[in-house]
Amino acid sequence: MEELIKMGLNGEAPLKLILCGNVQNTGSDKVGVVSVVYATTNKVLAEEKIRKFMAENPDHYYMVYSVPLDIDLTKLAHYPSIAIDKSDLE
Repeated sequence: MEELIKMGLNGEAPLKLILCGNVQNTGSDKVGVVSVVYATTNKVLAEEKIRKFMAENPDHYYMVYSVPLDIDLTKLAHYPSIAIDKSDLE
């Protein structure tokens, strides 16, 4: 995972997005949630924030992406996303 974080931080695109994936109990069900939790153009600040989030919530999954501006992200080979597998919800 460390290698993926470094790739996200060192990408050429200016915007750094931090996403958080986790499973939440809603009473009788579990729901997978993916949220954008931080956005910055400052690489150093992005690294500080993702490290802080990971330390504060070790049961959540965090990832950082370098994102270009003014582009349809779905047209990229890979865009900001976190997969929540059915087994995560059991």
